[in-house]
Amino acid sequence: MQFKDIIGQEQIKAQLVQTVAENRVSHAQLFLSSEGSGALPMAIAYAQYINCLDRQGDDSCGVCSSCRKYERYIHPDLHFSYPFFASKDARIAVDVLDEWRSMLLEDAYFDMDIWRSKLSADNKQANINIAECHDIIKKLSYKAFEAETKVLIMWLPEYLDKEGNALLKIIEEPPKNTLFLLVANNQEQILSTLLSRTQIVKIPKLSHATIENYLMEKHTMSEEQATEYSFLADGNLIEAKLLVANTQNENADKFAEWLRMGYGNRVLDLTAFVDQAAGWGRENQKNFLKYGINFLRECSLLLSGAEELVKLPARTLDTAKKLSNHVLDLGMAEAIIQELERAHYHIERNANPKILFLDVSLQLVKIIKFKTFPKGTQYIYN
Repeated sequence: MQFKDIIGQEQIKAQLVQTVAENRVSHAQLFLSSEGSGALPMAIAYAQYINCLDRQGDDSCGVCSSCRKYERYIHPDLHFSYPFFASKDARIAVDVLDEWRSMLLEDAYFDMDIWRSKLSADNKQANINIAECHDIIKKLSYKAFEAETKVLIMWLPEYLDKEGNALLKIIEEPPKNTLFLLVANNQEQILSTLLSRTQIVKIPKLSHATIENYLMEKHTMSEEQATEYSFLADGNLIEAKLLVANTQNENADKFAEWLRMGYGNRVLDLTAFVDQAAGWGRENQKNFLKYGINFLRECSLLLSGAEELVKLPARTLDTAKKLSNHVLDLGMAEAIIQELERAHYHIERNANPKILFLDVSLQLVKIIKFKTFPKGTQYIYN
């Protein structure tokens, strides 16, 4: 993995290259980012750059023996730790190393759901257990085989429970030329004792323009479609790729029409819509609801007088303005968002889609047409 293979994040790449050039590489670093921002590929590219035998000005060479082994994730001084589902056949992370390498070679941009699909999860909970912590200490106590620097990349240290305290001593006083790179999504869920011993590198979400350009170049999408997908992905490249694979392409028109049906109390049209939505499949239903949530949040910005913060494409922005000017107010938008979030939660848990979309449709009528808010909504219609 080279820096050039990573989508966007040019400032972070330059910052990491500079730490190497100035010999300021901290021995324990936490790459903190939201999902789909490229933190794991960034950590791998950084480790490859550090151990490259013919380091270039802004990237590893990609052809030396070290780089070739890094590209296939088989370098003897590159170690990975990650959440897995412990069993009699998988006691520590290295027991599923083949699956891990296969996942990285397929696409280094993935999340816990995608990783779980590659393993036999059954009903077990993923974690990084005490046996894995002891194996990390054992591996890093050995001398380096080839590289100047041994590297351990731990993906999602949030899955370390109190057992993670076993690693504190080796992180605080590591063997010579040892680098810890932790890759996390949620700072709040990381052990505070672990957090205090690392230097945090914050990796921002990808911009809408970066994802839009990626979709147009790699997936030959039209500019309008790429703009809609980048808005829906909201900086998450993993989500953008899933949208390319699964999403119906007409979410904007369908959602706006659904709101109009609710406003017009068009019961027959709503019934037909429910039948249609029930046949979309779970992923497309989730994406449709997520689009609606994001769309209404943008409408809330319009209603709050913050149009300069709105990121909707031009055609969809026009629809949002019409709805915000003539139909919605902030209370309505908030109430509908709550209904959609609740529906998304239940779809993920295999609720009956026909019953669910019918219920949400009736709630739309109550909120938009009759201005009757669901019980518990903390807004008063003016």
